[in-house]
Amino acid sequence: MHKRNLISLAVAAPCALLSFAASVNGAGQSNPYARWTNGLSSDPNYFPIAVWVQQPSNAERYKEAGINLYVGLWRGPTSNHLALLQRAGMRVICSQNSFALANKDNSTIAAWMHGDEPDNAQSLGSGKGYGPPIKPETIVSNYARIRAADPTRPVFMNLGQGVAWDNWIGRGVRRNHPEDYPEYVKGCDIASFDIYPAVHDHPDVAGKLEFVAKGVERLRRWTPAEKVVWNCIECTHIENAKVKPTPHQVRAEVWMSLIHGSQGLIYFVHQFKPTFKEAALLDDAEMLKAVTAINRQIHELAPVLNSPTITDALTVTSSTPIATMVKRHGGQLYVFAVGMSNQPTRCTFKVREQSGNADAEVLGTSRTIALRNGEFSDDFKPYDVNLYRMRL
Repeated sequence: MHKRNLISLAVAAPCALLSFAASVNGAGQSNPYARWTNGLSSDPNYFPIAVWVQQPSNAERYKEAGINLYVGLWRGPTSNHLALLQRAGMRVICSQNSFALANKDNSTIAAWMHGDEPDNAQSLGSGKGYGPPIKPETIVSNYARIRAADPTRPVFMNLGQGVAWDNWIGRGVRRNHPEDYPEYVKGCDIASFDIYPAVHDHPDVAGKLEFVAKGVERLRRWTPAEKVVWNCIECTHIENAKVKPTPHQVRAEVWMSLIHGSQGLIYFVHQFKPTFKEAALLDDAEMLKAVTAINRQIHELAPVLNSPTITDALTVTSSTPIATMVKRHGGQLYVFAVGMSNQPTRCTFKVREQSGNADAEVLGTSRTIALRNGEFSDDFKPYDVNLYRMRL
């Protein structure tokens, strides 16, 4: 999740014409969670939105913000953890410790997890430095053990920023070895990763939000179709005392993730600098309001997001990259679009299913845009998100 292990303690070039419709693995198949009788909900109205390693005592507040899942519990799970989460109606992905196995009939447990970021160099203990990453074959072996103990729930694994950035020094001796990742994902059912470009301290990544999309895209490519891809979203200073993501950047990262095929989001809400705050999001009124609004819109659109993606449905003309995803649901066509660079642009969309004239509603705003012969144009600020709906 972050270089502090809290469990164990296409960058596209600008182009004149871009035709892109994100193709989600398994589009048209049944809900991926339906395979597990005690796993995450397969209701088409459900979309997993989680927080990472938070106190269960805050579950009610996170639920109000549109969070419906916890990932990780500090030194848990314990009976008190599960009782608090159950009271709040909050499910959890947790370690398969002896207490959890003795209580595996508890419906609060939605999935099991490996330790965090096995692909990063592993601490050798206080003052002893770092050794190599955990080997993929060890992860695969542990996966078999976890599944054997309870095959009714999926197994979750979160990987580090090497998924998106080959030159991540935190991988130690396996830096610049992306070939490891197709092997790692054999050891889970849900594969996730984290990279936080808004607060990043390396010039190769800092401020380049498109690294989030690049990681999702690569993880989907490395992951067999029957597995699920999630990713993490930044929303605090983390370790950058001077820089914090803006609500605009967080929304862009969220929709980059979804458009590129992520099927679950995890907010990293810790702050380590300038002071430590475990639940920094809850102390940030502006960001909490923004995240709540983002989550509310995702939940409203969950049946759409969970429907098959329509490929080759759209031609996009823009001076800078625009990523899109097209869905058809309830007699309406949805076009989700996000700017993939820190440059503004005027973008023209040609919708192949619309040959005549119509109106496109811009969701979350009071705007409508006229389609003429199936074509419409709109302005995008840097890393802007525009979500359109039109009747077929």
